[in-house]
Amino acid sequence: MAEAVTRGAATAAAATDAAAATAGPALQARIAATEADLRGAERLRYRVFVEELGGGGALVDPVGRYERDEFDPVCDHLVLVDPARDPAGHDHVIAAYRLLPSDRAEAFGRFYCDAEYDLAPLRASGRRLLELGRSCVDADHRGGAAMFLLWNALADYVLDRRIEVMFGVASFHGTDVEALRRPLAWLHHHHLAPEPLRVRSRAFQPMDLVAKDDLDRRQAMLEMPALIKAYLRLGGFVGEGAFVDRPFNTTDVCLLMDTEAMSAKHKGFYTRKADPGRGRG
Repeated sequence: MAEAVTRGAATAAAATDAAAATAGPALQARIAATEADLRGAERLRYRVFVEELGGGGALVDPVGRYERDEFDPVCDHLVLVDPARDPAGHDHVIAAYRLLPSDRAEAFGRFYCDAEYDLAPLRASGRRLLELGRSCVDADHRGGAAMFLLWNALADYVLDRRIEVMFGVASFHGTDVEALRRPLAWLHHHHLAPEPLRVRSRAFQPMDLVAKDDLDRRQAMLEMPALIKAYLRLGGFVGEGAFVDRPFNTTDVCLLMDTEAMSAKHKGFYTRKADPGRGRG
């Protein structure tokens, strides 16, 4: 089952200070430190990846309604919780990210993305890596401040650990590559990663399905998942080739972001902190 930087996630970079204020002071972002927080993240993932998108997996629990896999015990789970919801019911997590730093991936033996992409260029770079995955937002909180608040907390995590490159699989819903030809071609022609970081799909699906001069930017952007567009606005780029994940009914690209190469404007947005009264918690 493919990893998800984008699955079920709402727009993040477009969230404004005004939108953040609408979240109210109750929402709290934190690294899951309790069993309830981890189960809450897995319950949210079940609603998004299984119930909404039709995914599955060997460790998915349809009885308890938890989406989980073998990577969960070795990752950090960044969660945004609503304290008004009872943690005992495992429905208090309204947004989540799964984070796997390179030192922990090395000890575990692999990143999740290794199944889809050859990550040799990233490993050879010698830089501090962070794999992002399982990004999702509760349906009732999309289009508002949830991802804004979660990204502020992610920025703290990245800065504290001096992460230099973030990466993860981003997904288009569906496996009909022809239907996705415009956004895939736009990514290939305009946002291909520089050679030193250019990972390559293991089950290579070409993305240059439309000639560069024949592309309409507006149409390509309309067909682009919201969070992929958010990463592009922050200076993100993609690896070479897509990966068609038929069991999960997605077409995946590998998104990468070099935190050192981000423009001052983009880095300022990414690293700015929300006011204390805005629910950082």
